[in-house]
Amino acid sequence: MRHGPVALLVGAALLLVAPAMAQAKTTDPAKVARTMEGLKFKGFNGEVEMRKTDHQLQQGLFITVWKKADTKNPYSVENTGYNFQTVKYYDAYVASTPTSCDMKRPGTP
Repeated sequence: MRHGPVALLVGAALLLVAPAMAQAKTTDPAKVARTMEGLKFKGFNGEVEMRKTDHQLQQGLFITVWKKADTKNPYSVENTGYNFQTVKYYDAYVASTPTSCDMKRPGTP
């Protein structure tokens, strides 16, 4: 199954927001946002977690190279004859970077 970047982002958002609304038992944005903190879901490329401190999604990182499609990687991006081929993969705990974010949440001083 092939997905464009927008479809992947929309899919990830639905995989996060829908369970958060169900768990919070509301669609109130502030309550849903709080419920999403630390929430994990199975994304298209593995587990994704919303970091509690800054609401940044933490996921694995693929290092790729733009190469000519071959028998091992036959998909041709936009019929160019080329595709992104994985050189290295880093798990989320390795790819994650520290944050200095001091996120202000609604309703908190």
